[in-house]
Order: sequence, then C-alpha cells, then structure tokens
Amino acid sequence: MHKEFLMGNEAIALGALAAGVRVVAGYPGTPSTEVLETVAKNRTDDVYVEWSINEKAAMEVAAGAAYAGARTMVTCKQVGLNVASDPLMSLAYIGVKGGMVVVVADDPGPISSQTEQDTRTFAQFCKVPVFDPSGVGEAYAMVQDAFELSERLGTPVILRPTTRVDHGYEAIEVADKDAWKSVAPEGFVKDSSRWVIFPRLSVINHAKIERRNEELGSELSDSGYNRVEAEVGSAKRMGIASHGISYTYVCDNLDERDRPRLFKVGTPFPFPEQRALAFLDGLDEVLCVEELDPVIERALIQVCGKYGLSTKIRGKLTGDIAPSGENTVESVGEAIRGFLHPAQLARKNKDAEPTEESTAPQLPVRPPVLCAGCPHRASFYAVKRAMGRSKTVYCGDIGCYTLGNARPLDMVDTCLCMGAGITIAQGIYHVEPDTACFAFVGDSTFFASGITGVVNAYYNQANLTVCVLDNSTTAMTGHQPHPGTGRTMMGQVVDAVSIEAVLRAIGLKTVETVNPLDLDRAVATVQRVADEPGVKAIIFKSPCVVLARPQAKSTIDQGACIGCLRCVRELGCPAIFVRDGKAAIDANQCTGCTLCEQVCPVGAISGGERI
Repeated sequence: MHKEFLMGNEAIALGALAAGVRVVAGYPGTPSTEVLETVAKNRTDDVYVEWSINEKAAMEVAAGAAYAGARTMVTCKQVGLNVASDPLMSLAYIGVKGGMVVVVADDPGPISSQTEQDTRTFAQFCKVPVFDPSGVGEAYAMVQDAFELSERLGTPVILRPTTRVDHGYEAIEVADKDAWKSVAPEGFVKDSSRWVIFPRLSVINHAKIERRNEELGSELSDSGYNRVEAEVGSAKRMGIASHGISYTYVCDNLDERDRPRLFKVGTPFPFPEQRALAFLDGLDEVLCVEELDPVIERALIQVCGKYGLSTKIRGKLTGDIAPSGENTVESVGEAIRGFLHPAQLARKNKDAEPTEESTAPQLPVRPPVLCAGCPHRASFYAVKRAMGRSKTVYCGDIGCYTLGNARPLDMVDTCLCMGAGITIAQGIYHVEPDTACFAFVGDSTFFASGITGVVNAYYNQANLTVCVLDNSTTAMTGHQPHPGTGRTMMGQVVDAVSIEAVLRAIGLKTVETVNPLDLDRAVATVQRVADEPGVKAIIFKSPCVVLARPQAKSTIDQGACIGCLRCVRELGCPAIFVRDGKAAIDANQCTGCTLCEQVCPVGAISGGERI
C-alpha cells in the first residue's frame, strides 16, 4: 500500500483496477468523465477500455463481458443512466456472472447537467443495490466491495458518487499495482434458460430479486458503511441521519463535545432497516440531511410505521431541508442549528441588529460563452445571416453549441436532451409545415443519439435541415475521441466513420460539407440547401480551436474603424470589446479565426489565419 493525493474519480478508477476489472465502457459526461480516463491511463495490458457511442451501448458491452465472467464497469452521469435504463432494467432480472459495477455520477445543483435526478431513487426503481460514498477514500473502498457483492449475488451494483466526491481530493492509501487482483474470466457458457429473457423467466427472477433484496438489507445493516454514532453531551433523544457528502457537511457543523446521535447511510438501497431501528431507539426527533430526493426520510418514516415508533422524522418533506438544489456546509449548518436549538435561533434572528450593507462591489456576472474562435459561432452566424427574417425555428442540442442560445447569436430555440433537436424539429414541422426547421447537433452527439432521429425524419417524410457541427472531438467534456475522429480510447488509430457517408446511406440526397469560417461560402451553402425539399444536411466542419489553435492574431486598424461595432453586436466574441467608441481586440483571447474580419464592412480588421 502507498498513499496518493487523488481526485474522487481517480480513486474510483484505481479501486476498480485493484478489484480486477477487465472491461470498462462509458460515455463522457461531467462529473463522471475522469473515471474512465484514469482507467485508460493506469490499466494493465489485460484491461480493455472504450468510449462507447452512448451509455446504452456501454451498458450492453459491459453486460456481455460480465456474461463471460469478467469484472466490468460502466461510467456515466445521471442523465446518461436514462439512456442506459433499458438494458439495466432487464439486467436486474437476468443478472450477471462476473462482477458488474455501474458508476453513476449525480450532479446536485445542477452544476453541469439538465436535471437533478437522484440515482438512489433509480436504484430502488430497478431493484439493484446502490453504494453512496461520502468521500474520496470511501469511494475507493466502496467500488471494490461493490464488485465483490455484485459477483456474489450475480447482479449489477450501482456506485453513486456526487460532484463534490467526484471532483474532491484526498490523500488516501491505495494498493500497489502488483497487489491488484487478477480475476480470470471463465468465458461465456451457453444456457438459454439463464441468458434469454422470456416472460416466464422474468416472473421467476422477480420473486427471487424481492427475496434477495430483503435479505440483503439485513446483511448491509451490519456493513461498516452504515453506522450509528452515539450522542455526546446534552443532545439527548435527537438524531441526524445523512449520507454521501452531506454526512461530511453534518460532521463539519457538529461540536464533538455536544452532538446528537448520528446515522450514516452508505447503502441506501436495500435500506439497512435493522441499523435504522438501532438508531431510532429512544429518539424523539430525527433530522434527515440529504441531497435531492428524501430517500432516507421516506425510509425512516416507513420503518417507524412498520414498527409502531413515535419518532418524528423531519427533512425535505417537512420543509426543514431545501427540496432541491445542492447542500453546502453553510446550509446544512443552518438546518442543524434550527433543529437542535430552535429557540436560540429564533431569538438570535429577532434580536439581530441590521448591519450596514457591504460597500464591496458586486462581482461581474460572467455567463458561459463560446470560446473566442469557436467554429460553432461561425456556423450559427452563417445560418442566421442566410435565413434572415424568414419564419424559422432553430432546435439545439446538448454540448458546447447549446451556448448558441446567448445573445447576440440567439440561435437555440429548443434544447431538451442529446439528439432530441432533430426529432423535435420534426414535431414542429408536422404542426407548422410553413416553418423552416433547422436542427443542430454535434459530431459526437450525432453518433450517440442523432442517427436515429435522421432515420425517423427521412422515413416519415419530414422537411428540415440537419446541421452537424463537426469540430472533430467531444469538446464539452474534455475532448474525448468518438467514431468520427479515427482514434479509440485504447490509443488505436482506426478508420474514421464518415458522417457524410452515414447520412447518404440513410437516403439523404443533399449532404454538403463546408468550413463555417469561410463565411460567404457557408452562407451560400445554407441558402441553397435550405431550399431543397425533404431532409437535407449541412456538415459545418472545422476543428475545435482548443485542438487546432492558429498562431496568427487579428488586429484592428483604429484609423480605419468607423465605430459601427457590427463585429461586437453580431458575433458576441469574448475577444472583441469596445474602447473609446471603437472595436478593439484582446490579443490574449484572439485566435485569429478571421470571422470578424469577414464581418467588418470597411475591412478594418486583418491579420488572422483561417483553419
């Protein structure tokens, strides 16, 4: 063993490798991405790792390897679990042979997600056990125990870290590489009565799952991850139940010399009922401190009802904890003070004298924007200029290009989930056939979930223009490869999958590729293609500026600049600002993409280098 200072995601990856994982598949999504990347960086030769085209594919790849007896892991974020839910629900009934751990990173806040959904609730829904780590060190230990439990019970197991665990750091003890387990897979053994999911088998296995989970709840009650800590000092007959990073916040707010009884829930499903009974014994009131869903609160209410206990359970359902959003050390401390010392808190608030407002200036609001030189800005601008004031709707998608909704571009009218822009545009067309419908999708998202939407549009005779914003990477999550890049996570150079060839194979007759930074040509291409009937596509192809940053910078001839500020008003590039009534360029941000040079009506901007 040796000590390392690790991010939570790195600890999960090293824990999986120490447990003998052989196959790891996932789809990039903050805050989960670094798990798979760390596996790829530290793997031994017998470990296979891949970025799958989406989470459903990743779940099924891992399931097949687990059928063959290998220990496998899937990585995704909470919205990615939605994509993978179809195979996971069935896997819960079919089971696995090798240990299979599904790492689902939840994102309370949300900080970088569309939703705040709670995977603990999802685990209850699909009836598979879930581990909920409270810190980096516990995440490292839990993933190894999750593999052991999965293999012993023949079921997938979920590990549910949250953003503050995923991206937190801690110095922890980890196994040396020569001490990592080596679990040789048996191989796939044909048995249709086990691996083929027929209704009769599902009925039988459902009953087994219910019995198993009831027994597992009792077993997990004795797990070190579920523990009751006795009260200290004067805080009698009161308790606090918590989990995950919220448990850490609870501990940060308690006085070690005077604190209530604590219940740390590390395996929220199956719920550790017997440990909960020990915690509730003799208590009058309990505060449940948790993020997102009131999972512990509801479970404790159920336990009280089942065993006739009169303990009052408080939390989200009673308004003592915020019903949504991310917990903080401060918000948890306020809730605990209100729970333990309500009279003192009320008196303090009543007697508090008004304080003078701080004279410190407010920090400027810095909304997220497309990077200076981002080719997506040029793509949106070309479409906007080409379509003018015609009746047009722009359906966006999940990725960097969601930021096309910001002014002055204002080019994202809808955004739901990955790949949905293409199908939402179809729905709008079928109701408003006189509207020109555009659907924007990134190259990585095209492979993940966009292809089916194009097939649906072509088959059902929709009329829309698909705009594939191809920047040759998965930019928003850290520039991971995808099928169109010609590289794999194993470092192999392979034949890239052609987006144009895929579109033509579907049946599209009009598919054009253009560099969006060649503005006049891009505008002309949009005007020509948009007039074509049916489903047609434009591939705006230009590499992400982070990957292919040119050396040249654009500059403005202040003598030639007429102060029209068209470059500022129409592009919204963060490298362009106003100084003394004229446009100016921040050389530290400028990438010399030349878009502003092409927009300037008097040719006052020059010096860039188009890529």
